[in-house]
Amino acid sequence: MELIDKIRNVQDFPKPGIGFKDITTLLRDGAAFRQAVVQMAQLYQDQQLDGIVGIESRGFIFAAALAYALGVGMIPVRKPGKLPFTTLSATFALEYGTDAVEIHVDALKEDDRILIVDDLLATGGTVAATAHLVEQLGGRVVGCCFLIELDFLHARDHLAGYRIDSLIHFDA
Repeated sequence: MELIDKIRNVQDFPKPGIGFKDITTLLRDGAAFRQAVVQMAQLYQDQQLDGIVGIESRGFIFAAALAYALGVGMIPVRKPGKLPFTTLSATFALEYGTDAVEIHVDALKEDDRILIVDDLLATGGTVAATAHLVEQLGGRVVGCCFLIELDFLHARDHLAGYRIDSLIHFDA
């Protein structure tokens, strides 16, 4: 089964000119969802991970399933004001303005080996900010894993030095 065939492209969402990659069509197909999680797990099964950081919100879906498959914990990174305990924050640039992500200050320990997981790699700003948070807390980013990567946005240029794995690639 080709996972790319399970992704629906929704034109002009959330605004004109955007081709949104809808993963709900993959998620509702049990065999495709399982295949995606198994493929991600195989990439990192020998990395002695201490935890998986999932990025809000669709990243939680894959991070939780992958954490379960690999027998490690899942650590949420969320938008500001969503976590109930003391947080550390990182800001990143958007096309127009900035955004931020937060993590609990006690979410990981010094030298924890962490995998960052999200559903889609676009420009890389959120992932770079998340990696910065992990490193500020003393963790080591072992890799960054995605279901989808939008190659035409060249996020890898902004994530030099990190291992990047994506199951599905879109060139346009």
